[in-house]
Formats: sequence, structure tokens, C-alpha cells
Amino acid sequence: MLTVCLQIFNASKRKVNRTNIEDNGSRIVEGIIHSAILLLVFVAAGCINKKQSHQSETSVKFDQYYVQGEQLYVKNCSNCHQKGGTGLGLIYPPLKNSDYLLQNQNDVICLIRNGKSGELIVNGKSFNMAMPAMPSLSDLEIAEITTYIYNTWEHDGGLIDVNKVSAILSKCDSLRGE
Repeated sequence: MLTVCLQIFNASKRKVNRTNIEDNGSRIVEGIIHSAILLLVFVAAGCINKKQSHQSETSVKFDQYYVQGEQLYVKNCSNCHQKGGTGLGLIYPPLKNSDYLLQNQNDVICLIRNGKSGELIVNGKSFNMAMPAMPSLSDLEIAEITTYIYNTWEHDGGLIDVNKVSAILSKCDSLRGE
């Protein structure tokens, strides 16, 4: 980043030097202008670095959730929903290109923990096979699975944080009387 800042400073210095300033008073002004430009460049670089640092922390967390989520999905979900998220005929619904998945994130989080029986309509098709509950999965593991499924198969759902998942799970657990 320092190299970029210096390149910007040198480019601005060349631009100012092209004005052919001759007298000493003008050179002092030129020096002040160079200093001000350099100061602005470093301030801007500092702001960018802070933003990039926050983005990289989020990116690292997202990557961890995504990788763990994929492993958990393969272990716990892919037998029914398939590795490619296509589901299995009219028995198990698809996750790829699923209108239900995109419109019902809170319900999806709850049904991973609590399972589901009865009819489920996905992309206009009826699925009636019960989904078993997975109470052994932690809130973090459910956050990782949902981060994976909401960011795979052309989905772009971003990080689904464990705090969000915990809040949703406490609401769906309270509705069930737990």
C-alpha cells in the first residue's frame, strides 16, 4: 500500500512540476501542496486499510463457515438433497434453484434443527417425505450449513452468523414449547 501511495504522490508531484514554477515563493507553495497531497493520500490509505481489514476478517470467517458447512452438508444433508443440491425426484426437494429456500431462510434454519413432516411446496411441486430432525447439530454447525447452502448453486446469501442462527432457533424452539 505504501508503494501505491508513493506512486500517487510522485505522479502528483510530476503534475505540479509541469507548471514550471520559477520563483521561491511559488516553490514554497508547491512544497505545501505536495505535503497536503501526501497527507491526503496517507489518510485515504489508512481508511482503505481499515475497511479492507474488516472485509478480510469477514472474509476469513465466511471462508471458515463455508468450508465447514460443505463438510457438514455432505455428511448430514447430501444423502437426500444430493451433493449438487438437486434433490431426488419428487421425494426430496432441491436446494439448487429452490424458491422455498430463498423465501424462507428462518424456516430452513428451524427445519434443519427440528425436522419437518407434511407437505412442502418447492418450485410449485409437492414434496411429502419427512425430513428428520438433527438436534445434535450445534447452532454454529447449522450456521455453517446454511452459509454453505445459501452461497452455493448460484445463491449469494453471504455469511449467516451463528448469533443470527441462535436467535432464530430460540424463536422456533419457543414456538414448539421447548
